Amino acid sequence: MKSDFFSQIEEHPIIAAVHDLTQLEKAVKSPCKIVFLLSGDILNIKDLVNTFKDNGKLVFIHLDLIGGFSKDTKALEYIHKYINPDGIISTKSNLIRAAKDLNIFTIQRIFLLDSLALISGIHSIKSFRPDAVEILPGIMPKIIKQIKTETKIPIIAGGLIQDKQDVIQSLNAGAVGISTSNKDVWYL
Repeated sequence: MKSDFFSQIEEHPIIAAVHDLTQLEKAVKSPCKIVFLLSGDILNIKDLVNTFKDNGKLVFIHLDLIGGFSKDTKALEYIHKYINPDGIISTKSNLIRAAKDLNIFTIQRIFLLDSLALISGIHSIKSFRPDAVEILPGIMPKIIKQIKTETKIPIIAGGLIQDKQDVIQSLNAGAVGISTSNKDVWYL
């Protein structure tokens, strides 16, 4: 699975982040090879995942944002066994660790609000060793470079990516990919 993610992101480094189900059809039709599903609930998540997979996309679900599931390892096991996404995204270290134990591709999402969040985030990344890290906001090239250097974990820049210049700066700083809900950026 790791090789699928990295080969797809190398081919097209823009990731469609779908936080509103009205974006579903546009994400399916976009050139993005990878989708971050940031919406859905216990009643529709399997169909959403299957829609993307049926259209040749890798799909990663953000466990913290899917309604109707508790945020524990039993929910994770259920999602892995019955919904079968290509991987998970979470801000919760316990879920990252549990997903790694189940051999699920993990993306740890970190919100960098200040220098304390940066220090805490780097510590968490080093402790739990996710397969990739998504940092938000993603428009901080200097910070992308610092986290990549200190952790040696692939970085995805997300949040506030508005145009081609933001994409180029983040990729030049060392990000392997860009996640965005901005449909115009999906086509860069």
